[in-house]
Amino acid sequence: MGKWFPIVYDTAMKPLEQTTFKKIRTNLLHKAKGRVLEIGSGTGANFPFYKNANQVDAIEPNTLMAKKSLDRIKQSNIPIQTYMVKAEKLPFPDNTFDSVVGTLVLCTIPEPVEALKEIQRVSKPNAKLLFFEHVKMDQPLLGKLQDVLTPTWKKICDGCHLNRNTLEVIRQTGFSIEKVDSYYKKLFLAIEASNKKLD
Repeated sequence: MGKWFPIVYDTAMKPLEQTTFKKIRTNLLHKAKGRVLEIGSGTGANFPFYKNANQVDAIEPNTLMAKKSLDRIKQSNIPIQTYMVKAEKLPFPDNTFDSVVGTLVLCTIPEPVEALKEIQRVSKPNAKLLFFEHVKMDQPLLGKLQDVLTPTWKKICDGCHLNRNTLEVIRQTGFSIEKVDSYYKKLFLAIEASNKKLD
């Protein structure tokens, strides 16, 4: 991956972040409580929105993205620790987290099913999972366009898949879907789920 993507990411996302995305993050992240795992924290866009967490363990494998998040960590009232690891192999014991957060990240993880299995392992029974993701659209023509654009988009945008059916992947992994809100004609979904594994 080139160095330019982390540099331009915040600027490119600013118009959306100042409007709809800010509202979505505010609504979703106030539900993150206790010890929180954040998957793919990037430049720390979520960090200002944690209000009810005791601490946040944030993983981000991209060194440049993690470096850009340092200022937001310093400004946070919540203790935040970052880890340079991948979601497919998390360095935490079973049943560690009360809540798990992932925003605009499951599209980029090379093995999303493996990552979700790891999330399932390290989160407590009935832990809250809070995702905000873009997904493959139901409209056939737009969905086909996403399929066509994805190979080039992946190269430009750090491995991002435009055409992932993320909601179905979450459901198939065994999480219980509790609420889904859609935005921009179902291109973006805010997903609330829970880890229904046995104690």
